[in-house]
Amino acid sequence: MAIDRLLIAGFGSIGARHLRLARSLLPHAQILVMRHRGDQQVPVGADGCVNTLEQALAFRPEAAVIAGPSTMHAALALPLAKAGAHLLIEKPIDASSEQIPQLLNACDENRCLLLVGYNLRFLPSLRAFRDAVHRGQAGRILSVRAEVGQYLPSWRPAIDYRDSVSASRKLGGGVLLELSHEIDYLRWIFGELVWVKAAAARQSALEIDVEDCAHLVFGFRPDDAHHQLMVRLDLDFIRHDTSRSCVAIGDAGSLRWNGLTGVVDFFAASDSTWQTIASLPNNGDESYLAQWRHFLACIAGEEAPLTSGIDGLRALQAVEAARQSASQVGVALIKDLA
Repeated sequence: MAIDRLLIAGFGSIGARHLRLARSLLPHAQILVMRHRGDQQVPVGADGCVNTLEQALAFRPEAAVIAGPSTMHAALALPLAKAGAHLLIEKPIDASSEQIPQLLNACDENRCLLLVGYNLRFLPSLRAFRDAVHRGQAGRILSVRAEVGQYLPSWRPAIDYRDSVSASRKLGGGVLLELSHEIDYLRWIFGELVWVKAAAARQSALEIDVEDCAHLVFGFRPDDAHHQLMVRLDLDFIRHDTSRSCVAIGDAGSLRWNGLTGVVDFFAASDSTWQTIASLPNNGDESYLAQWRHFLACIAGEEAPLTSGIDGLRALQAVEAARQSASQVGVALIKDLA
């Protein structure tokens, strides 16, 4: 199926990236951007702007990208799904899971594809890391440690961090939602989450009203031998030495992924040094472009969604359980879909 009419709802930095990539892949499509009410400036690469949901629906988009604040994702996506538009929803799928079952049902009833924008799954280096884990290079995985951190004011240098989505609770900010990529890829590599114990708070002097630091311990679904993997995940907006990494410790050695350099290393139990087994640097657009090609292939019926609506819901439920745990200083069960 060729896409002739595409809507991009939300035009921050990620919306601009989606427009640029969509235009490169869909040179003949009509692309409208939904911007804040009153902003009529047409971005380069777009064919026009709309300011209301009613105008967007009147355009009858065959596909739509939801790229605004996460607190508005479901509210925008639900009527578009009911109108039959295929959806690429930026992560997280929403700031609350309340409307997500209704959204998933609407997509099923109207035969709409829903892809959630967890683009890290399309990074060649993370895929190489996952492949190494799954082929048993490190043996049985006993423990996992993952982290991601970047100083919020330097994250998007073109804007004042205080005006960003990341800094605002009402827009769905905070490390748990904004950095939920890590939760998604941990599920993708190591299996389903069962419980979480968490601590989260604003630790810095940043002018924000959300948590800038969170420390989580996840319990995964036990395997056939009743072994339950535990994973530690650290998230922050406060570190100046930007970091994104994951280490899987197994009984035959350790695997290490560096998400910034694209390097995957292996330390064999019988060895004394780390050995590089893959070096696949990310060029910035690569994972997003692969995600777009996958989105179009799914619409054409050639591929099944790699990051489905259920994946988006599960990551969001993990965030909600982490918040519950952090507020109670205890363990919170992650809701079972069954």
